[in-house]
Amino acid sequence: MAGEWILMVTAQTPTNIAVIKYWGKRDESLILPVNDSISVTLDPEHLCTTTTVAVSPSFEQDRMWLNGKEISLSGGRFQSCLREIRARATDVENKEKGIKISKKDWEKLHVHISSFNNFPTAAGLASSAAGFACLVFSLAKLMNVKEDHSQLSAIARQGSGSACRSLYGGFVKWIMGKEENGSDSLAVQLADEKHWGELVIIIAVVSSRQKETSSTSGMRESVETSLLLQHRAKEVVPKRTVKMEEAIQNRDFASFAGLTCADSNQFHAVCLDTCPPIFYMNDTSHRIISCVEKWNRSEEAPQVAYTFDAGPNAVLIARNRKAASLLLQRLLYYFPPNADTDMNSYVLGDKSILKDAGIQGINDVEALPPPPEIKDKIPAQKNRGEVSYFICTRPGRGPVELSDKSQALIDPKTGLPK
Repeated sequence: MAGEWILMVTAQTPTNIAVIKYWGKRDESLILPVNDSISVTLDPEHLCTTTTVAVSPSFEQDRMWLNGKEISLSGGRFQSCLREIRARATDVENKEKGIKISKKDWEKLHVHISSFNNFPTAAGLASSAAGFACLVFSLAKLMNVKEDHSQLSAIARQGSGSACRSLYGGFVKWIMGKEENGSDSLAVQLADEKHWGELVIIIAVVSSRQKETSSTSGMRESVETSLLLQHRAKEVVPKRTVKMEEAIQNRDFASFAGLTCADSNQFHAVCLDTCPPIFYMNDTSHRIISCVEKWNRSEEAPQVAYTFDAGPNAVLIARNRKAASLLLQRLLYYFPPNADTDMNSYVLGDKSILKDAGIQGINDVEALPPPPEIKDKIPAQKNRGEVSYFICTRPGRGPVELSDKSQALIDPKTGLPK
């Protein structure tokens, strides 16, 4: 282990959106949930965390930077992840650099971590899910940890519950488990991202401000005060999970949409049933639900499912590209951008959906006709400026290691963020 050197790994991990929600813990420190949950992994091309981890004998302590700012690693969740990964580290040899690190060396070595989210942190877009999953995945690569993704997911879970689901692409189930030590509370993949590739996901970012009630304290209050939460965990979710697994395997969109919307609504009902009540959705969120519900009811089969996490942002899952382009037309009709907004910065991600919708610029938005489900006599209200921007994406793959050195976030010479 002699000499001064820096060894680095860079990885990219997607975020995920739960269609059967996790809300409430039976063990706070191990982050063990009161029910199973199911999620869709979002395409990391549009929503992901990139993390570089570096190790060197010259580093004096563990340090971490998030989006360019140094943050403390003293919190129990970071410490749990670091401790669990270090305990599983094995020998590492890099012949090219002449580096040999034995299993016991890892206890003495310190790491530098630099992480970047390409979407708003703490705005209810599951940034902690992608963040902790990426931290665990990249550290496991650096320290040559042999455990599979399911075992790693049980470590990521101790950083952020929903992080365990970001260790797989496609459709993922987090099994709540029964063991008190949490060894069986882990994620498994139900189907990969190609299984139901025609789905299109549009996220309406309503507000990228930090939320008033963090998920952690919100869950604690719900567990302590909501009778609906207890009924949900015991009676509703077990049956709903079975139906959701069937809907995904059979690509049955009508069932998938019904279950997704109902579960989102019930999760927010639990928040209202908490004392004091928690409000994650706002008026814009409710208007988006109303727009989707009206359209779905006017069609023979549901075209779109909506789901909201602990925040006001809408995640809308369209059954195919045609439905997605019609959905985007409706969203832009009801929520047009401000007059000076460039369409390129209003619709992000997969912009081909914008093209499908026949929209090139702001004039095309202004010329959109009212959706046919609006009754003639009622002028539709335009809610200009209520949505910050939209992100078009799709189900995506799980975490990957990035081999391109230029994508690293840490300078290989200094060991500090670039």
